[in-house]
Amino acid sequence: MGRPLRVAHVVGKMVGGGLEAVVMNYYRHIDHGKVQFDFIVDEDSTLVPRDEIESLGGRVFTVPPYQHVFAYQKALTKLFREQGWEIVHSHENALSVFPLMAAKRAGVPVRIAHSHSTSGKGEHARNAVKWVLKRFSRFYPTDLAACGTYAGEWLFGKGADFTVFPNAIELERFAFDREVRAEVREELRISDGTFVVGHLGRFVSQKNHAFLMRAFARFHDEASDSVLLLAGAGPLQEGAEVFAGELGIQGSVRFLGQRPDANRLYQAFDAFALPSLYEGFCVVGVEAQAAGLPCLFSDAITREVGLDPRSRFLPLDEEAWADALLRARDGRPGSRGMTPAVRAYDIETAARKLEDYYLARVGHLGD
Repeated sequence: MGRPLRVAHVVGKMVGGGLEAVVMNYYRHIDHGKVQFDFIVDEDSTLVPRDEIESLGGRVFTVPPYQHVFAYQKALTKLFREQGWEIVHSHENALSVFPLMAAKRAGVPVRIAHSHSTSGKGEHARNAVKWVLKRFSRFYPTDLAACGTYAGEWLFGKGADFTVFPNAIELERFAFDREVRAEVREELRISDGTFVVGHLGRFVSQKNHAFLMRAFARFHDEASDSVLLLAGAGPLQEGAEVFAGELGIQGSVRFLGQRPDANRLYQAFDAFALPSLYEGFCVVGVEAQAAGLPCLFSDAITREVGLDPRSRFLPLDEEAWADALLRARDGRPGSRGMTPAVRAYDIETAARKLEDYYLARVGHLGD
Protein backbone atom coordinates (compact mmCIF):
# COMPACT_ATOMS: atom_id res chain seq x y z
CA MET A 1 0.00 0.00 0.00
CA GLY A 2 1.26 3.47 -0.86
CA ARG A 3 1.37 6.47 1.37
CA PRO A 4 -1.96 7.80 2.64
CA LEU A 5 -3.46 10.93 1.15
CA ARG A 6 -2.68 13.85 3.47
CA VAL A 7 -5.42 16.46 3.91
CA ALA A 8 -4.71 19.82 5.55
CA HIS A 9 -7.47 20.85 7.95
CA VAL A 10 -7.58 24.54 8.79
CA VAL A 11 -9.34 24.72 12.16
CA GLY A 12 -8.40 28.18 13.45
CA LYS A 13 -8.21 28.44 17.22
CA MET A 14 -8.39 25.13 19.04
CA VAL A 15 -9.99 26.04 22.37
CA GLY A 16 -12.01 22.94 23.19
CA GLY A 17 -15.10 23.87 21.18
CA GLY A 18 -17.56 21.76 19.26
CA LEU A 19 -15.95 22.31 15.87
CA GLU A 20 -12.67 20.76 17.03
CA ALA A 21 -14.58 17.85 18.57
CA VAL A 22 -16.26 17.15 15.23
CA VAL A 23 -13.00 17.17 13.26
CA MET A 24 -11.26 15.01 15.86
CA ASN A 25 -14.16 12.52 15.82
CA TYR A 26 -13.70 12.11 12.09
CA TYR A 27 -9.94 11.88 12.43
CA ARG A 28 -10.10 9.10 15.03
CA HIS A 29 -12.30 6.97 12.78
CA ILE A 30 -10.90 7.60 9.31
CA ASP A 31 -8.76 4.81 7.81
CA HIS A 32 -5.26 6.19 8.47
CA GLY A 33 -3.80 3.84 5.94
CA LYS A 34 -5.77 5.68 3.25
CA VAL A 35 -6.19 9.23 4.57
CA GLN A 36 -4.22 11.28 7.09
CA PHE A 37 -5.10 14.64 8.60
CA ASP A 38 -2.70 17.49 9.23
CA PHE A 39 -3.97 20.33 11.41
CA ILE A 40 -3.28 24.02 10.85
CA VAL A 41 -4.09 25.99 14.00
CA ASP A 42 -3.69 29.56 15.17
CA GLU A 43 -0.66 29.93 17.42
CA ASP A 44 -2.80 31.33 20.26
CA SER A 45 -4.83 28.10 20.49
CA THR A 46 -5.15 26.87 24.08
CA LEU A 47 -6.27 23.23 23.76
CA VAL A 48 -4.48 21.50 20.90
CA PRO A 49 -4.54 17.68 21.29
CA ARG A 50 -1.07 17.46 19.76
CA ASP A 51 -0.10 14.19 21.44
CA GLU A 52 -3.19 12.39 20.18
CA ILE A 53 -2.89 13.83 16.67
CA GLU A 54 0.75 12.81 16.39
CA SER A 55 0.07 9.36 17.86
CA LEU A 56 -2.39 8.79 15.00
CA GLY A 57 0.14 9.90 12.40
CA GLY A 58 -0.97 13.49 11.91
CA ARG A 59 0.98 16.71 12.20
CA VAL A 60 0.23 20.10 13.72
CA PHE A 61 1.30 23.37 12.08
CA THR A 62 0.84 26.76 13.74
CA VAL A 63 0.28 30.08 12.00
CA PRO A 64 -0.30 33.63 13.26
CA PRO A 65 -3.84 34.32 14.53
CA TYR A 66 -6.33 35.08 11.76
CA GLN A 67 -6.85 38.56 13.25
CA HIS A 68 -3.41 39.44 11.85
CA VAL A 69 -4.75 38.84 8.39
CA PHE A 70 -1.67 39.72 6.32
CA ALA A 71 0.73 37.66 8.43
CA TYR A 72 -1.86 34.86 8.47
CA GLN A 73 -2.19 34.87 4.68
CA LYS A 74 1.57 35.00 4.15
CA ALA A 75 2.24 32.11 6.53
CA LEU A 76 -0.50 29.96 5.00
CA THR A 77 0.61 30.57 1.41
CA LYS A 78 4.18 29.61 2.34
CA LEU A 79 3.00 26.51 4.20
CA PHE A 80 0.75 25.32 1.36
CA ARG A 81 3.57 25.71 -1.15
CA GLU A 82 6.09 23.91 1.05
CA GLN A 83 3.88 20.96 2.01
CA GLY A 84 2.18 20.42 -1.34
CA TRP A 85 -1.16 19.19 0.00
CA GLU A 86 -3.62 18.19 -2.72
CA ILE A 87 -6.58 19.00 -0.47
CA VAL A 88 -7.08 21.87 1.95
CA HIS A 89 -10.24 21.59 4.05
CA SER A 90 -11.13 24.80 5.87
CA HIS A 91 -13.49 24.80 8.84
CA GLU A 92 -13.40 28.56 9.38
CA ASN A 93 -16.97 29.23 8.25
CA ALA A 94 -17.19 32.71 6.68
CA LEU A 95 -13.49 33.24 7.46
CA SER A 96 -12.57 30.37 5.11
CA VAL A 97 -12.20 33.08 2.48
CA PHE A 98 -8.71 33.80 3.83
CA PRO A 99 -7.11 30.32 4.03
CA LEU A 100 -8.69 29.26 0.74
CA MET A 101 -7.49 32.42 -0.97
CA ALA A 102 -3.98 31.46 0.17
CA ALA A 103 -4.54 27.86 -0.95
CA LYS A 104 -5.60 28.99 -4.41
CA ARG A 105 -2.60 31.31 -4.63
CA ALA A 106 -0.36 28.35 -3.71
CA GLY A 107 -1.93 26.15 -6.39
CA VAL A 108 -3.76 23.67 -4.12
CA PRO A 109 -6.08 21.80 -6.52
CA VAL A 110 -8.91 20.83 -4.10
CA ARG A 111 -10.07 23.54 -1.71
CA ILE A 112 -13.03 22.75 0.56
CA ALA A 113 -15.01 25.41 2.42
CA HIS A 114 -16.96 23.87 5.32
CA SER A 115 -19.80 25.74 7.06
CA HIS A 116 -20.29 24.84 10.72
CA SER A 117 -22.13 27.91 11.96
CA THR A 118 -24.53 30.75 11.18
CA SER A 119 -25.17 34.14 12.78
CA GLY A 120 -27.44 35.34 15.53
CA LYS A 121 -28.85 38.25 17.45
CA GLY A 122 -26.72 40.55 19.51
CA GLU A 123 -23.33 40.14 17.81
CA HIS A 124 -23.64 43.13 15.51
CA ALA A 125 -19.98 43.70 14.65
CA ARG A 126 -19.29 39.99 14.17
CA ASN A 127 -22.40 39.57 12.04
CA ALA A 128 -21.46 42.53 9.85
CA VAL A 129 -18.10 40.90 9.09
CA LYS A 130 -19.79 37.58 8.37
CA TRP A 131 -22.25 39.13 5.94
CA VAL A 132 -19.45 40.84 4.02
CA LEU A 133 -17.33 37.68 3.84
CA LYS A 134 -20.31 35.53 2.80
CA ARG A 135 -20.34 37.35 -0.53
CA PHE A 136 -16.94 35.78 -1.28
CA SER A 137 -17.66 32.34 0.17
CA ARG A 138 -17.75 30.67 -3.26
CA PHE A 139 -14.86 32.55 -4.90
CA TYR A 140 -11.94 30.43 -3.69
CA PRO A 141 -13.18 26.91 -2.87
CA THR A 142 -13.52 24.17 -5.46
CA ASP A 143 -15.89 22.25 -3.16
CA LEU A 144 -18.50 23.22 -0.59
CA ALA A 145 -19.42 21.29 2.56
CA ALA A 146 -21.57 21.85 5.64
CA CYS A 147 -22.65 20.20 8.87
CA GLY A 148 -26.29 20.51 7.82
CA THR A 149 -28.64 22.06 5.28
CA TYR A 150 -29.28 25.19 7.36
CA ALA A 151 -25.57 25.96 7.84
CA GLY A 152 -24.80 25.28 4.18
CA GLU A 153 -27.56 27.52 2.85
CA TRP A 154 -26.65 30.25 5.33
CA LEU A 155 -23.07 30.53 4.05
CA PHE A 156 -23.33 29.46 0.41
CA GLY A 157 -26.90 30.42 -0.45
CA LYS A 158 -30.06 28.50 -1.26
CA GLY A 159 -29.58 26.22 -4.22
CA ALA A 160 -25.81 25.95 -3.67
CA ASP A 161 -24.30 22.54 -4.37
CA PHE A 162 -22.72 21.45 -1.08
CA THR A 163 -22.11 18.10 0.58
CA VAL A 164 -23.41 17.50 4.10
CA PHE A 165 -21.05 15.76 6.51
CA PRO A 166 -23.01 15.30 9.74
CA ASN A 167 -21.60 16.12 13.17
CA ALA A 168 -21.35 12.41 13.88
CA ILE A 169 -20.33 10.80 17.17
CA GLU A 170 -19.43 7.46 18.74
CA LEU A 171 -23.01 6.65 19.62
CA GLU A 172 -22.40 3.86 22.09
CA ARG A 173 -20.10 6.03 24.23
CA PHE A 174 -23.10 8.26 24.97
CA ALA A 175 -25.79 5.60 25.45
CA PHE A 176 -27.58 5.82 28.79
CA ASP A 177 -25.88 3.82 31.55
CA ARG A 178 -27.38 3.67 35.04
CA GLU A 179 -24.10 2.63 36.65
CA VAL A 180 -22.20 5.55 35.14
CA ARG A 181 -25.03 7.86 36.22
CA ALA A 182 -24.62 6.74 39.83
CA GLU A 183 -20.82 7.06 39.66
CA VAL A 184 -20.85 10.59 38.26
CA ARG A 185 -23.50 11.78 40.68
CA GLU A 186 -21.46 10.39 43.56
CA GLU A 187 -18.35 12.16 42.26
CA LEU A 188 -20.29 15.42 42.05
CA ARG A 189 -22.04 14.81 45.39
CA ILE A 190 -25.50 15.02 43.89
CA SER A 191 -28.22 12.83 45.36
CA ASP A 192 -30.21 10.49 43.16
CA GLY A 193 -33.43 12.45 43.68
CA THR A 194 -32.02 15.84 42.68
CA PHE A 195 -33.14 17.08 39.27
CA VAL A 196 -30.11 18.06 37.19
CA VAL A 197 -30.25 20.49 34.30
CA GLY A 198 -27.09 20.23 32.20
CA HIS A 199 -25.35 22.40 29.63
CA LEU A 200 -22.07 22.04 27.73
CA GLY A 201 -20.66 25.03 25.92
CA ARG A 202 -17.95 27.67 25.90
CA PHE A 203 -18.58 30.77 27.96
CA VAL A 204 -19.12 33.12 25.04
CA SER A 205 -22.11 35.30 24.20
CA GLN A 206 -23.40 32.85 21.55
CA LYS A 207 -24.22 30.23 24.20
CA ASN A 208 -26.44 32.62 26.17
CA HIS A 209 -25.53 31.50 29.70
CA ALA A 210 -27.13 34.53 31.36
CA PHE A 211 -30.53 33.63 29.91
CA LEU A 212 -30.13 30.01 30.97
CA MET A 213 -29.36 31.01 34.55
CA ARG A 214 -32.34 33.36 34.70
CA ALA A 215 -34.65 30.63 33.38
CA PHE A 216 -33.17 28.12 35.83
CA ALA A 217 -33.70 30.57 38.71
CA ARG A 218 -37.42 30.66 37.86
CA PHE A 219 -37.53 26.86 37.65
CA HIS A 220 -35.60 26.53 40.91
CA ASP A 221 -38.21 28.63 42.71
CA GLU A 222 -40.67 25.80 42.00
CA ALA A 223 -38.20 22.91 42.20
CA SER A 224 -35.76 23.65 45.00
CA ASP A 225 -34.10 20.21 44.83
CA SER A 226 -32.43 20.96 41.51
CA VAL A 227 -29.01 21.99 40.23
CA LEU A 228 -27.65 23.48 37.03
CA LEU A 229 -24.37 22.01 35.80
CA LEU A 230 -22.38 24.18 33.39
CA ALA A 231 -19.43 22.48 31.70
CA GLY A 232 -17.02 24.51 29.61
CA ALA A 233 -14.60 27.41 29.81
CA GLY A 234 -14.26 30.77 28.14
CA PRO A 235 -13.86 34.51 28.60
CA LEU A 236 -17.33 35.07 30.11
CA GLN A 237 -17.10 32.43 32.84
CA GLU A 238 -16.06 34.77 35.64
CA GLY A 239 -18.93 37.12 34.86
CA ALA A 240 -21.35 34.17 34.81
CA GLU A 241 -20.20 33.11 38.27
CA VAL A 242 -20.83 36.62 39.58
CA PHE A 243 -24.25 36.66 37.91
CA ALA A 244 -25.24 33.40 39.61
CA GLY A 245 -24.61 35.13 42.93
CA GLU A 246 -26.68 38.13 41.90
CA LEU A 247 -29.57 35.79 41.08
CA GLY A 248 -29.21 34.08 44.45
CA ILE A 249 -28.65 30.64 42.93
CA GLN A 250 -24.90 30.31 43.47
CA GLY A 251 -25.45 27.28 45.69
CA SER A 252 -27.39 25.49 42.97
CA VAL A 253 -25.17 26.25 39.97
CA ARG A 254 -21.96 24.27 39.45
CA PHE A 255 -19.22 25.51 37.12
CA LEU A 256 -17.39 22.35 36.08
CA GLY A 257 -14.79 23.82 33.72
CA GLN A 258 -13.56 22.09 30.58
CA ARG A 259 -14.45 18.40 30.80
CA PRO A 260 -12.72 15.58 28.90
CA ASP A 261 -15.51 13.14 29.85
CA ALA A 262 -18.64 14.68 28.37
CA ASN A 263 -20.01 11.22 27.56
CA ARG A 264 -20.02 10.37 31.29
CA LEU A 265 -21.30 13.78 32.34
CA TYR A 266 -24.48 13.48 30.25
CA GLN A 267 -25.43 10.43 32.33
CA ALA A 268 -25.81 12.59 35.44
CA PHE A 269 -28.23 15.00 33.73
CA ASP A 270 -32.03 14.81 33.74
CA ALA A 271 -32.47 17.40 30.99
CA PHE A 272 -30.18 19.23 28.60
CA ALA A 273 -30.56 22.94 27.81
CA LEU A 274 -29.02 24.88 24.93
CA PRO A 275 -30.42 28.42 24.58
CA SER A 276 -27.86 29.51 21.96
CA LEU A 277 -28.34 32.68 19.95
CA TYR A 278 -27.24 30.70 16.89
CA GLU A 279 -25.67 27.37 15.93
CA GLY A 280 -24.74 25.60 12.73
CA PHE A 281 -25.55 22.07 13.85
CA CYS A 282 -24.74 21.55 17.52
CA VAL A 283 -22.91 18.29 18.17
CA VAL A 284 -23.80 18.51 21.87
CA GLY A 285 -27.43 18.21 20.83
CA VAL A 286 -26.70 14.89 19.13
CA GLU A 287 -24.72 13.68 22.14
CA ALA A 288 -27.44 14.63 24.61
CA GLN A 289 -30.16 12.88 22.60
CA ALA A 290 -27.95 9.81 22.22
CA ALA A 291 -27.80 9.77 26.04
CA GLY A 292 -31.60 9.69 26.14
CA LEU A 293 -32.04 13.21 27.48
CA PRO A 294 -35.03 15.45 26.83
CA CYS A 295 -33.52 18.56 25.25
CA LEU A 296 -34.55 22.19 25.26
CA PHE A 297 -33.16 24.16 22.32
CA SER A 298 -33.65 27.80 21.46
CA ASP A 299 -35.77 28.35 18.38
CA ALA A 300 -32.73 30.02 16.77
CA ILE A 301 -31.21 26.54 16.33
CA THR A 302 -31.96 24.54 13.20
CA ARG A 303 -34.75 21.99 13.59
CA GLU A 304 -32.40 19.50 11.92
CA VAL A 305 -30.96 18.77 15.37
CA GLY A 306 -34.35 17.61 16.69
CA LEU A 307 -33.64 13.87 16.49
CA ASP A 308 -35.94 12.78 19.33
CA PRO A 309 -39.64 13.66 19.56
CA ARG A 310 -39.15 14.78 23.17
CA SER A 311 -36.78 17.57 22.11
CA ARG A 312 -38.36 21.02 22.13
CA PHE A 313 -37.51 24.29 20.41
CA LEU A 314 -38.51 27.30 22.47
CA PRO A 315 -38.42 31.07 22.09
CA LEU A 316 -36.04 32.83 24.43
CA ASP A 317 -38.66 33.44 27.09
CA GLU A 318 -37.60 32.62 30.66
CA GLU A 319 -41.07 31.56 31.81
CA ALA A 320 -41.45 29.18 28.83
CA TRP A 321 -38.12 27.54 29.63
CA ALA A 322 -38.93 27.24 33.33
CA ASP A 323 -42.27 25.61 32.50
CA ALA A 324 -40.62 23.21 30.06
CA LEU A 325 -38.12 22.16 32.75
CA LEU A 326 -40.96 21.55 35.18
CA ARG A 327 -42.61 19.24 32.65
CA ALA A 328 -39.30 17.46 32.01
CA ARG A 329 -39.18 16.30 35.64
CA ASP A 330 -41.56 13.44 34.83
CA GLY A 331 -39.40 10.33 34.50
CA ARG A 332 -35.68 9.81 33.98
CA PRO A 333 -34.47 9.91 30.36
CA GLY A 334 -32.84 6.82 29.00
CA SER A 335 -35.81 4.55 29.59
CA ARG A 336 -36.05 4.26 25.83
CA GLY A 337 -33.39 3.54 23.24
CA MET A 338 -31.93 5.88 20.67
CA THR A 339 -34.25 6.89 17.87
CA PRO A 340 -33.39 5.91 14.27
CA ALA A 341 -32.72 9.61 13.61
CA VAL A 342 -30.04 9.63 16.33
CA ARG A 343 -28.50 6.41 15.02
CA ALA A 344 -28.03 8.08 11.63
CA TYR A 345 -25.22 10.10 13.25
CA ASP A 346 -22.91 7.11 13.64
CA ILE A 347 -19.29 8.21 13.16
CA GLU A 348 -18.13 4.97 11.53
CA THR A 349 -20.53 5.46 8.62
CA ALA A 350 -19.81 9.18 8.38
CA ALA A 351 -16.02 8.67 8.39
CA ARG A 352 -16.25 6.22 5.47
CA LYS A 353 -18.26 8.82 3.54
CA LEU A 354 -15.63 11.51 4.12
CA GLU A 355 -12.79 9.13 3.27
CA ASP A 356 -14.43 8.14 -0.02
CA TYR A 357 -15.12 11.79 -0.79
CA TYR A 358 -11.46 12.78 -0.42
CA LEU A 359 -10.17 9.86 -2.47
CA ALA A 360 -12.71 10.51 -5.23
CA ARG A 361 -11.74 14.20 -5.40
CA VAL A 362 -8.06 13.39 -5.80
CA GLY A 363 -8.92 10.67 -8.29
CA HIS A 364 -10.71 13.26 -10.44
CA LEU A 365 -7.48 15.24 -10.73
CA GLY A 366 -6.14 12.59 -13.06
CA ASP A 367 -9.22 12.59 -15.30
